[in-house]
Amino acid sequence: MSEAEKITVAALFVETGGVYFDLDGVDPWDVGRDARHYAQNMPVVAHPPCQLWGKFAKVNYKRWGGEHNKPGNDGRCFESALSSVRRCGGVLEHPASTYAWEAYGLQKPVEIGWNQVAEREWVCEVWQSNYGHLAAKRTWLLYVGSIKPMELNWARGEGKYQIGFRDKRGKSRNKPTISGKNASRTPEAFRDVLLSIARNSGQ
Repeated sequence: MSEAEKITVAALFVETGGVYFDLDGVDPWDVGRDARHYAQNMPVVAHPPCQLWGKFAKVNYKRWGGEHNKPGNDGRCFESALSSVRRCGGVLEHPASTYAWEAYGLQKPVEIGWNQVAEREWVCEVWQSNYGHLAAKRTWLLYVGSIKPMELNWARGEGKYQIGFRDKRGKSRNKPTISGKNASRTPEAFRDVLLSIARNSGQ
């Protein structure tokens, strides 16, 4: 086991009993522990809630109203995750085109591969279909560390399913749809990559 593999990583905002549980060297923070209170110094893998940061959040708020549906009203979860990754090093994950990126002044990925945006910060877009997800699941990552992040699989694998309907010409033009846990679950192979990125952040 390398020195990096011995480093414990804090997995923030993760599913109770999900893929980050029961692993050596991983300290999972689910809703019961409330990752907004994370104050330790271990490198982190952060999965802040995304439901109120996408285009459907704006649609739902316009249709239903209510403070609980207000876009960006996530109880400062994203803000906390961003603070933790910048303080401790590691990686933050959110769906591609998330409005959180703009809200917190983060630069969007503009090229395939890691884009360095600050002295210790890189961003990228990666498709989780390359790591076993049923759909493409385009994902943005923010990495913070003193060492350049490891290379990922930059292919654009479409996947056999999709999350929601994307083709305006009708449902018949779409792939089979997945939702709920099948859509949001992090593939184990992608989890392992994120943990390696965090462990090798050089913090």
